Amino acid sequence: MPRKARFQLVGVPQHVIQRGNNRQARFFAESDYHYYLDALSTAAEKYGTLVHAFVLMTTHVHLLVTPENPTQYRQ
Repeated sequence: MPRKARFQLVGVPQHVIQRGNNRQARFFAESDYHYYLDALSTAAEKYGTLVHAFVLMTTHVHLLVTPENPTQYRQ
């Protein structure tokens, strides 16, 4: 069963954790990290989100993000 949508408050930072399926590895080579950061940058710009900090680990990612426009998430 999918989780409920995250509650969005404009200007309020959120700690987001993304894990691999069954906590399996998400990144296997240095190029995977670079690809993820490029995709994160593109998505943050597209959806009006500030990315303050990130930690990329082999099996998961931690993000500190702040939404700037909550209507962008309701598509």
